[in-house]
Amino acid sequence: MSEHRTIRVHGRVQGVFFRESTRKLAEKLGLCGFARNNADGTVTIEAEGSPEALDHLEQWCRHGPPVARVDKIEVQRGEMQQYTAFEVRRS
Repeated sequence: MSEHRTIRVHGRVQGVFFRESTRKLAEKLGLCGFARNNADGTVTIEAEGSPEALDHLEQWCRHGPPVARVDKIEVQRGEMQQYTAFEVRRS
């Protein structure tokens, strides 16, 4: 059974390869969705897949790639959007 989660990541998360690192991990975990930068300096990730894979992604988002500094994350569950791949969006 698949789930949809939206994760908003706060901190120094832009310009540190957060979106691309998220894409690589999501593909490895078999997740679909996207990661994009927001005007307020946060990153939004929408991901769909197994609850176990989403839990793994969520835990990774608490620290992110090596040069990132994550202050907090917010997670919401939502309706499935039927994404077919994981992509980096340019807002």
